[in-house]
Amino acid sequence: MIVKPVKEVVKPWGGELWVAVTDSYALKIIVIKKGQRSSLQYHERKHEHIYIDTGRVKAELQEPDGQLRTFECGPGTIIENAPGQRHRLEALEDTRLIEVQTPFLDDVVRVEDDYKRGVKA
Repeated sequence: MIVKPVKEVVKPWGGELWVAVTDSYALKIIVIKKGQRSSLQYHERKHEHIYIDTGRVKAELQEPDGQLRTFECGPGTIIENAPGQRHRLEALEDTRLIEVQTPFLDDVVRVEDDYKRGVKA
């Protein structure tokens, strides 16, 4: 069976194409425009793996010791964000990501946000 994407979501930093959403997983193609970045965020229940398909990002990732560390990542890099782990991606060039995650689609707690979207104090 050939199906259509579930939906397209426009974000201030780029956008998401929701390819599949099931009771077990969700699959998204995410585009971040050069010079833009996601919020510094974490998830209470969602667990995600992100594959960098094209482009380069600066990834801020919370290490097991609780500290945020910055990594420059390019095509072929896989980033895992477990529940509770703070993270943010900034595109150093136009970037396309493939994300597979548990299906908790609205589970985002923003710590910092460049676009004035809701931030948890």
